[in-house]
Amino acid sequence: MKTLSFIILFLLIGAFFIISENKIQLNNSENIKSFLSIYTTWLSTLLDNTKSVTGYVVKMGWLPEPST
Repeated sequence: MKTLSFIILFLLIGAFFIISENKIQLNNSENIKSFLSIYTTWLSTLLDNTKSVTGYVVKMGWLPEPST
């Protein structure tokens, strides 16, 4: 439950940052479309970066070197 709450909070904070940085007023359909376009691009980039970081972490050598 805590993880789901964290994810929702993170996505909401991201949406608020996008709205404030781009000075978007969500009072008409054109601005909502613009926000959704920027938000989905941000989510896509976020997921791609998460995949890259996860792949890098998985490929790291976490076991100690064998002693000879």
